[in-house]
Parts: sequence; C-alpha cells; structure tokens
Amino acid sequence: MTSAAAPAQRPGEPPPQVACASLTALESEAIHMLRDAIAEARNPVLLFSAGKDSTVLAYLACRAFYPSRPPVPLLHIDSTWEFRELLQFRDRFAHRYGFDLRVHHNEAGRAAGVNPFEHGDRDTRVMRTEALKTALDGGRYDIILGGARRDEERSRAKERIVSLRGPHHTWEPRRQRPELWNLFKFRLGQHESTCVFPLSNWTELDGLTDDLVHDIELAPLYLARPRPVLTRDGQFTVVDEPQRMPLRPAEIPEIRKVRLRTLGGHRGGGVGGRDARSGRRRDPTLSPVRAHRSTRRSRHRWFARTAQARRVFLMSGEENRP
Repeated sequence: MTSAAAPAQRPGEPPPQVACASLTALESEAIHMLRDAIAEARNPVLLFSAGKDSTVLAYLACRAFYPSRPPVPLLHIDSTWEFRELLQFRDRFAHRYGFDLRVHHNEAGRAAGVNPFEHGDRDTRVMRTEALKTALDGGRYDIILGGARRDEERSRAKERIVSLRGPHHTWEPRRQRPELWNLFKFRLGQHESTCVFPLSNWTELDGLTDDLVHDIELAPLYLARPRPVLTRDGQFTVVDEPQRMPLRPAEIPEIRKVRLRTLGGHRGGGVGGRDARSGRRRDPTLSPVRAHRSTRRSRHRWFARTAQARRVFLMSGEENRP
C-alpha cells in the first residue's frame, strides 16, 4: 500500500509569503469540522465533483489527517457527459493524495439515452440528483461531506453547517439543530443521515485565494486554453466530444482560448474568452471573481476584507484593484 502524497504545505507550517488572518481562521474552522464529523461517523463520504470547492475541501481533508491517508472516500457522480479533462484530473487527484475514489452512474438513465442537450433539467434530475440518492443509499453513508457555500444562492443561506436529513434524504427545517459556539450534534436516528458543509462560511474568493496560497491544483478547465467551441444562443459552448454532441445546421466548432468559471458537464457555465491569460500566478480564475466583485450575498464580506484581498492580488501579480 502506497502512502498518501504530502500536501504542498504541511499542516504545521504558516502560509507562504502572505499571512491572511481570515483565511487561516476559515481553514482552521473547516479542519475542525472535518475531524469532528469523521470522528463521529460510522461510514462517512466526501462528495467530489472535481470543481474548485470540492477540490479545496478534499485538500483540507488531507491536511486534517496528514501524514496518514485520508480516512474518507471520495464519491463522484458521473453523468456520463463530463469533460474528459475533468475526469483525468479527478483520477489524478485521488491517486496523488491517496483517496479511495468511488464513481457512480445512473445506468438506467444512460440506457434511456438521457443527455443534457435534448432533456435539459431532466438530465440533471435523473443523471445527478437521483444518481446521488441511489449512491448514498447503496453505500449506507451516515455523514456526507460537501463543499457547498452559503453565499452560492439563497436556498443554501438557510442551511446549517450540520444539516439533518430524514428518510429518502428529505430536509425538514423544523428538525434542524441549533449550532451554538460551533458545537455540532451528529447523533442520528433510524433512517437519518447528516450533510456537513465545512465551507459554509467561505466565499468564492476565499476558495480561490486558498488555491493560490497553497498552490492547489485545480481542474484544467478553469485555466484558459485553446479549445473547440461553438457560439450557441449568444454564449460559448465547449465541444469536448464532437461525435457525441448534436450540432445544429451550419454550426462549425472553432478554436478559441477559453476557460470555464463553473463545471457542469457539457452544460458548464461561465465560458470566458477575450484572450484570457492562463499563467497560474497571473490569472488562474481570480479575474472573473474580481470583475463580479462578489458572489450574491458576499458583497459586505468583500469590503470588510479589502486590505487582505489586495495583498492576495499583489501576490498573484494582479493589479491593486478591489
């Protein structure tokens, strides 16, 4: 059995070049939650989409239990329409850090030919949501670790860090438990499970800053590379497998230097162009976040940490602009 690879920065060492107090506090909080949850779990699992948030969470799990191998497996729900670069990164990341990678497909949906181009939201429900519930039931996982953040959308803002789920993974607001002084209750009844979100208090900028400080490898799709794309409905669409993607009349893929802001299979959003730079230290993914200023509910947190954000931008070679 091979030992897990050491994180780029060991747990006891301070962040290189820059000390960001708020980021250090968020990391400590997330690592505390990871250790607490896994210590209480009978059969934990970490949901891994290979996106930037789940990658940061998996990296923090490595730091939390270094130098031993991570004591929690990674669960990836493969919709069968994932980008090849993402799948290669997923396998490489799991092998490098010694994770037990478990992949689940909805074979019934695959046999029915469900795809994101012809079925839209049904593809998400069948190939992702239902597939996830089936995988969690089959694995009999009691504590499920996820990388969701409260600032992503309003529906996540009301989530507890430790969110209780009833039978069939239902969420009942009145059954959620108070979380005073960061004390969490993991006791479960019959047919109950718990979703734990250690990155609840993070913003998108926090996650990308953590990537820069610790030099965490992200999926290559976040970096600008020459890729075949289509201009469809006023937006760029990356063509990953031309033989599988149905083309409309007169559609011809062209090579453009683009990157994705979010990953969601062939329906991944936020494809950016305009000769985006791909240098890791100059512009990995921070520019779209900076241009947007904040993600939904995090604007007040942005201005509260302006000085720290400026130091991070200086370290990454960006201009000193909020």
